[in-house]
Formats: sequence, structure tokens, C-alpha cells
Amino acid sequence: MKLSILGARVIDPSSGLDQTTDLHLEAGKIVAIGAAPGGFNAVTTIDAKGLVAAPGLVDLSVALREPGYSRKGSIASETRAAAAGGVTSLCCPPRTKPVLDTSAVAELILDRAREAGNSKVFPIGALSKGLEGEQLAELIALRDAGCVAFGNGLEGFRSTRTLCRALEYAATFDLTVIFHSQDRDLAEGGLAHEGATASFLGLPGIPESAETVALARDLLLVEQSGVRAHFSQLTSARGVELIAQAQARGLPVTADVALYQLILTDEALIDFSSLYHVQPPLRSRADRDALREAVKSGVVQAISSHHQPHERDAKLAPFGATEPGISSVELLLPLALTLVQDGLLDLPTLLARLSAGPAAALRLPAGKLAAGGAADLVLFDPASSTVAGERWLSKGENCPFLGHSLPGAVRYTLVDGHISYQG
Repeated sequence: MKLSILGARVIDPSSGLDQTTDLHLEAGKIVAIGAAPGGFNAVTTIDAKGLVAAPGLVDLSVALREPGYSRKGSIASETRAAAAGGVTSLCCPPRTKPVLDTSAVAELILDRAREAGNSKVFPIGALSKGLEGEQLAELIALRDAGCVAFGNGLEGFRSTRTLCRALEYAATFDLTVIFHSQDRDLAEGGLAHEGATASFLGLPGIPESAETVALARDLLLVEQSGVRAHFSQLTSARGVELIAQAQARGLPVTADVALYQLILTDEALIDFSSLYHVQPPLRSRADRDALREAVKSGVVQAISSHHQPHERDAKLAPFGATEPGISSVELLLPLALTLVQDGLLDLPTLLARLSAGPAAALRLPAGKLAAGGAADLVLFDPASSTVAGERWLSKGENCPFLGHSLPGAVRYTLVDGHISYQG
């Protein structure tokens, strides 16, 4: 189908384009930016005056919950929610049941994502069999089945020697490894950032050193092995300082932060609301401010939702007995726009951290607008607002932002030129 988007402010961070112009789409591709090519007659047009057209957002961590956890979410429901948040490409972590450590599970996920057609899904394979941290998973078979990177989540490896061998093997085949750096012993039993708030509430703490001790070790192993590494869910000021030092030494290291870590601090736990129970935990105001600066400078090049939908019962127990995680992917763009509203980032920089930055981190074919490229884009109205939860598509309602009025509203999300969401 031939489609023209007329009069939008087109922002493409990867090329530096920022101007009011037209986009012309055909057969799932962008055929022209600006004037329509000769003989092009649009079947459908979208009047985009007042709207911003940007590359579809790229989210590096969206738990789809399928297979195995259908009470929490499904590939269809969570990719639909992602499209509502402006996301056209997403990575799903390997914690499924069975674990994403075989090509059969990867193929199942990809088949169901294609059937749903809401957004493109790029699986993250398990680095170890069963995520048990003992034996290496079949990484090459997983790569050939469509996995774009490999990680072990917060579970980690039982032996540093085994982890080192895994990284050396991954480096041999130029595979990307995703680290969630948290020392298991230092974090064991913890529920909140170790600080004044946790002490006041009587909650067992997780010290900043749980992140930095593991991060320092992981960076040394990256340097020794030469593996391409991405550090996910950074939470601390000292953590981003270590990443900046590694980048300055020329290590092939990228990083992301959960969007909610840029907005919330551990002070949100003051009423014991389980909606703020996340792992790694919300940290101090100083940590949040350092994360914001790292995003602004580009040390952290990707902002992700780290979407974890849960059924209602998972959040109804006392704080310590609830399951950690926030459902937020369908609010990714409006929530992120609060960073522009607060004056932290300008709009092109924010869009870079939501599209080109994460795409480059995992070498995904996404995150840019270019003639001949895939027509994956989001159209949003920066002058309107979104009432969070007014149209809720995720199966998980475990979101502390429900009922809030957020800046901006997604009007269209297009995947390969097909409208997958219209608001």
C-alpha cells in the first residue's frame, strides 16, 4: 500500500534530520523523505501537521511472559502494549518457561510475534543452560534461530572461571553478551536500596556495592576476553562512573537504564506500595541524578522500559512477598517525554536514546528513518497528553503511573508501513 505522511516534524537522530517535511511509504519501506518520487500516488494519506514523526522506538527489555507465564502476559498482549507506547522493535529476555535456551523456544517466540504483527521481536538467548550459570547454552544454534544477544539476567554464574570461558567463547563468534551486574551474596535477601529510607521502613537493604563489585569484575572480564558487552539496568552513580571509565579505555561497552530509574527514587517506597518493588532496587536521589547525567552525556546510550507485567495477585502480598517489576512499555514515550518537560533532554536527544542508541548497542536493524529502509516509525502529538491507563492493553496492571497525566500522545505506530496502533 502506498501511504504518505504529510507535514510532520521529522526527527531522525541517526542522520541529524529535524525538519518539517513529508514521508512516503510503499511495500513496507520508506521510498522518499520530502518530495514524492515520480509516479507515486498515495492510496492513503495522514495529515501530520503538528505531529512529530520519529523512528519507531527500540526497547531492549520487554518481558513478553510467553511461553510459560500466560497469567502475566502473552506475546500478543505485550507487543500490542508496546505498539501503544511507540515501540516498533523490542528485545525479550530469556526468562520464560521453558527458558529461552534452545532454538525451538526462540522459533516459537518469533513465529507468534509475526502472527501478532504488532512489533518486531528480537529474542535474547540464555547464556547458560536453564539460566543456572553452570553450562554454556548452545549459543550458535540460538544465534542462527534469531537471538541477537545473550545474557543470564540477575542470576549470574556460579563460577567466575565458567563466566570467563563463556565470554571468551562469545568473543570468538562476535556475539554480544548482556550483563545485569549484581553480586548475589551482597544482594541476598534485600528489598530496597540500603540507605535512610530502608532503615526508616525496616526493609533489608541492597547496597550500591552489590552493583559496583559485580560491575568491576565484569568489566575486567570483558577487557580480558574482548567480548562485546552491554550492561543493562544500571542503578548507581558509581556504576555509571565505572562504565564511563571503561568506555574511555576503549572497551566495547554500552549501557542502558530503566526509564523508571530516571524518574523514581527509593523515597517512593515510603508507603510500602508493592508497585515500587523492583530489582535492582530504586536508589537514592543522587544516584538518579547521576543516571540522568549519564543519559544526557551519552555514557548511557539507551533508555528501556524493563517492562515486567504481573497478574494482580503478584502485587497483593506484603511488600517483601510480592514479585518485583513494573508494567510500563505502553507508556514508554509519554513517560520519557517528562524528561524533556523537565528540561533534562531536548527532544532529538531523547529520541536518540529511545531509538538509534539502543539499536546500535545490540546492532539491530532498527532505529532510523532513511529512504530504502524499513517503514518503522511513530507519530506523536507533543502538545497533547496521555492519561495513563485510560486505554490499557498490557495484561499487567502493576504500574505506579496509572491515572497520571503524561506529556505527549502516540497517534500512530507503523511497522513495515502497516499501522499497528492508532490512538
